[in-house]
Amino acid sequence: MRSKINVELIKSSPHDVVQPDVLVVCDEKKITEKNIQGVPDLVVEVLSPNTAIKDKRLLYEKVGIREYIIIDPTEQYVERYLPDEEGFYGIPDIFGPKEVVKLKAFEEIEIPLWEVFETEPPERE
Repeated sequence: MRSKINVELIKSSPHDVVQPDVLVVCDEKKITEKNIQGVPDLVVEVLSPNTAIKDKRLLYEKVGIREYIIIDPTEQYVERYLPDEEGFYGIPDIFGPKEVVKLKAFEEIEIPLWEVFETEPPERE
């Protein structure tokens, strides 16, 4: 099992270090052997029944993360936060287990949530 990698959100302050479950960084200059230095393009956090996830939405909004996704495997839903024109996250998009999430940060990527939640796919019409 790999340990999580530290992400130093330099735009915020040198003390804001996070360890997202999944992240995508497009600027390879931010990637070092020790950690990620700067803001990722996409962050995904998975809620755990054993550990409460600290709500990092305001921090991620402040530093300008393009897409922030929270996955709740117990309740089987996904919340997606996207910044508006002024850089603020509004009301999240909510997706259920029979839906497909089309990433905004990477428009060519679609995630069928029935595969994430290991449930039956929706019936085709």
